[in-house]
Amino acid sequence: MGASASAPIGAHGLPFTDADRALLSTLRRDLHAHPELSWQETWTQERLERALREIGVADLRRIAGTGVLAVIPGTVLGAPVVALRGDIDALPITEATGLPYTSRVAGVMHACGHDIHASWAVGAALLLARTPAASEVRILLQPAEEVGQGARAVLESGALDDVAIMFGAHVDRRFTVGQVVAQAGPLAASTDSFTITLHGAGAHGARPQESADPIVGAGALIMALQTIVARRLDPALPGVVTVGTLRAGTAANIIPESAELSGTVRATTPASRALLTREVARIADAVALTHGLRATVAFSDGTPPVVNDPRAATIAADAARTVLGAASVVPLGTTNMGGEDFAFYQERIPGCFLRVGAREPGGEPTAAHSPRFAPDEDALFIGAAVLAECARLVGVAAP
Repeated sequence: MGASASAPIGAHGLPFTDADRALLSTLRRDLHAHPELSWQETWTQERLERALREIGVADLRRIAGTGVLAVIPGTVLGAPVVALRGDIDALPITEATGLPYTSRVAGVMHACGHDIHASWAVGAALLLARTPAASEVRILLQPAEEVGQGARAVLESGALDDVAIMFGAHVDRRFTVGQVVAQAGPLAASTDSFTITLHGAGAHGARPQESADPIVGAGALIMALQTIVARRLDPALPGVVTVGTLRAGTAANIIPESAELSGTVRATTPASRALLTREVARIADAVALTHGLRATVAFSDGTPPVVNDPRAATIAADAARTVLGAASVVPLGTTNMGGEDFAFYQERIPGCFLRVGAREPGGEPTAAHSPRFAPDEDALFIGAAVLAECARLVGVAAP
């Protein structure tokens, strides 16, 4: 869009010139047209480095293989170091938006808004380079969020070891442009996966008494797993145990030797995450024993729940109100059982993860990871301005 620095978004202006908007919009559309999957973001890395140099950021470092870290000095020696994160990878989805800058890469699409996230991180860098915060700010352009691995690689690099507080955000078409969710407590769920193999004894389908039937055991196990959330988890806490696959057998008249189930466990607190995973393993063993079977249970190392720090959430909400006005901050309004690897940072660094409205007035609330997902580009400028303001407010907020 071509609005001037004083043009309104809702009733409030954003601190971008026409040239700023053109630069950031071009960047976003370039990224959208050239999406790259997790750990393959080499063109993206180079494009982001070029954009950061264009706006005058000199201290650039490659990080976590295909990521970028930009360091913007603060004005106050000893002020707490702030990190702002934007993720940069795309998804294996064929785009169906019809946008003029639609993906040029077959079967790959920015269907989760990471083109916007990367661009608003550059936009925040632009604002902070022009008017620095008290704090040193590290702009993190992180790879491999979609596979839940990028944040851990960044942490292992040591680049955030002295960061005192951290902010990130996600576009969300459930909310209109100009709305921001910035609240303390659980915001997204853990994302563990499990595989359970039931080992039995095969036989002819006509003589089941000669078998230890893993298919019957699998049926019983699927139903028993549904009692975990209903009877083991505190009703005040959200939780999900879903069986997504069942593989067993080769013919209608053969009882197989084994059956394999896989699924996902979602929780919103570390304690409930531990309870749900423990109960899955316990029930699998118990049901297997009941049916004369043996169970082996394996869990993936998924992402933890996103739990926003109260002080960081207060700063983020104040930043949104400063940029957009008092009515801009809205509640999430529902439990989000999706996952986000920003949670790995929050295990070590107090932080807040925001949701930024990206639905145009009158538009449909299109789901992320859909081939038709198209955030309104105004969200880019709002996310940039709010994240930059978060960094500025850290230096003046009470510890």
